[in-house]
Amino acid sequence: MTVTENVSLKSFNTFGIEARARYFVRVQTTAELHDVLANPVYRPLPKLVLGGGSNVLFINDFFDGLVIKIDIKGITVLEETQQSVRLEVGAGEVWHDLVVHTIEKGYSGLENLSLIPGTVGAAPMQNIGAYGVEIKETFDSLEALHVESGESRRFTNAECRFGYRESVFKHELKGQYIITSVRFNLSKIPVFHTSYGAIQDTLREMGIGELSVKAISEAVCHIRRSKLPDPAQIGNAGSFFKNPEIPKAQFEALKAQYPGIPGYVTSPDFVKVPAGWLIEQCGWKGKVVGATGVHKMQALVLVNYGDAKGQEIKALAEEVQRSVQERFGIRLTPEVNFL
Repeated sequence: MTVTENVSLKSFNTFGIEARARYFVRVQTTAELHDVLANPVYRPLPKLVLGGGSNVLFINDFFDGLVIKIDIKGITVLEETQQSVRLEVGAGEVWHDLVVHTIEKGYSGLENLSLIPGTVGAAPMQNIGAYGVEIKETFDSLEALHVESGESRRFTNAECRFGYRESVFKHELKGQYIITSVRFNLSKIPVFHTSYGAIQDTLREMGIGELSVKAISEAVCHIRRSKLPDPAQIGNAGSFFKNPEIPKAQFEALKAQYPGIPGYVTSPDFVKVPAGWLIEQCGWKGKVVGATGVHKMQALVLVNYGDAKGQEIKALAEEVQRSVQERFGIRLTPEVNFL
C-alpha cells in the first residue's frame, strides 16, 4: 500500500473530469484500509472513497484530502443448499463481473441488474435497481469500517434502510462508514422478472424462447447498450437523475394535460414518472451545450463530449431541472454526487 501525492483523478471517474487529489491510495484489504485510516498524517484530513467512479461529478479541481480507492476483491461461498447460496463479495469487485459470475454458476437474483456500472461496495449505498429489481431484494448484510474509530460493523438489510436509490449511508451515516464487503442471498430456483421495460420484446427480437438467467441478462445488456453510451467512449455517469415519485393527484392532473405521460404506481398514493420522458418533452434529448450535452439516445444521461469542467455539467443539470420544474411542476433529483 502506497500513498501518493497530487494525483489526477480523471481516469477514476466515468465522466472523465480532470481533478487532482492531495493524497491518493489504493487499498486491497480491510487491514490496509484500517491502517490508512489510523495513520496520524491522514486521520484529520477529509476523505473521499471511490469505487468505480460512476456516480460522482467533480465540480472542484482539487480535493484537499485523501482519496481512497477500494480494490478489495474476492467472491466466497458462505453457505449453500440445493435451493440457495449465500455469497460474500469484496467491495472492490466490479458489479457486472459479479453478475456474470453468478449467471455462470446458475444463481438467480442479479440478472436484471446486468451492466450497471460501478463496484459492489457502492451498490447498497444507493440501492441500485433496474428493470423491476433492486439490490435490497437479494441483499443479506454488509461489513463496513467506521472512519473515525476504525471499528468494523455489520449492517443487516433492515439497518441499511433501503428506499428508492436510498440507504442510511446517504443520510444519517453519510461519510461515517466505508463498506468493505457485501453478502447476498441468491436462489438456484429462478424467479424471472420480465414485465418491466422492454425485456419481453427484446427477448422476442433476439429469438430467445426459453427463459433463463443468462437470457434475461443478455436482453438487459442489449437494451442498456442500445440506449446508454459507453463511458470509455463518451464521459457519463449513466442515469443522472432519479425517476421522481409524485402524488397520485398530481399525476392525474398531468395526465389530463399530457395524455401520453407514462407512470408506474409505487403505492396507493404515489406514482413514479420516468425522468427521461420529462427531460425529452422539454426538448433536451440530443442537445449539445458547449462540451456537454444530453445523450441523443437517452435523455436521462448527461455527457462530457470533450474536456468539459464539472461545473459545466452541473450548470447543464440545473438548466434541465429548471425546465422540467417550469413545465411539469416536478423537481428532478440527481443520482450523481457532486464533489
